[in-house]
Amino acid sequence: MADWLAQMKALDGASPATITAYAGDVGRWLAFMADHQGGGQGLAALAATSRADLRAFMAHEQGRGVGARSLARRLSAVKSFTRWISDRSATDATALLAVRAPRHRRKLPRPLAEDAARAVLDDVGAEARQDWIGARDAAVVTLLYGCGLRISEALGLRGADHPLPEVLRIVGKGGKERLVPVLPVARSAVARYVAQCDFDISRDGPLFLGARGGPLSPRLVQLAMEKARARLGLPASATPHALRHSFATHLLTAGGDLRAIQELLGHASLSTTQAYTAVDAARLAEVYARAHPRA
Repeated sequence: MADWLAQMKALDGASPATITAYAGDVGRWLAFMADHQGGGQGLAALAATSRADLRAFMAHEQGRGVGARSLARRLSAVKSFTRWISDRSATDATALLAVRAPRHRRKLPRPLAEDAARAVLDDVGAEARQDWIGARDAAVVTLLYGCGLRISEALGLRGADHPLPEVLRIVGKGGKERLVPVLPVARSAVARYVAQCDFDISRDGPLFLGARGGPLSPRLVQLAMEKARARLGLPASATPHALRHSFATHLLTAGGDLRAIQELLGHASLSTTQAYTAVDAARLAEVYARAHPRA
């Protein structure tokens, strides 16, 4: 199992979060099979697992209250591990690999309205206990909305990235690289933070620092957003990640090309980006129903 996880990290570029999740999923699978079959399982036995065994595992997990999305990930992890074992034990796992994941309805992104997104950028950090901390929080959320970054990508920037260039090279999920244009307002926000920061920012260290000079925790950005949305009367869905959703939705509403937005977000599949078309269509339908004289 450790060898399989190492290969996922080295060859497939899986993120630490994916490695942890898949390790947990397969660990649950192995524990279930040991109980289901009445003892430990060797490699050959695991590779020859039947579809009925896998369905029994899925039913067991569903009975524990595991949702459809998590079940799909469990199945993906077990298939990946079984395929890896099969390749090394000369067994045929075709039947098991053909098992389909349960259907689940993908949740639509919940972006902020354009005026709400602007209000968040103006308000975040307004009541921070130190000016430089307020400037820091404002700089981070400006990058999330202005560049469509994930919070991990924004906090992964290094001191050497300042001053921000007109185009940033971002390494996202799975080690996938993309080029992201940086708006002047984002560059200015980061420059203000650096100028006010109480600590020296080293080229090799993180660009965004916490109150004690260490790396900034994502939780502190989330807390800053929680306080801002409370002051602005925004819903609980107004999270840091919602700013990334807002970036994509507002670009699409303004006529942005779906393929270009996919590249800007770093989505591996266009189907992931297409969720924003559903959001835009839903918004248009709402406006139509509210405004049409015969509605």
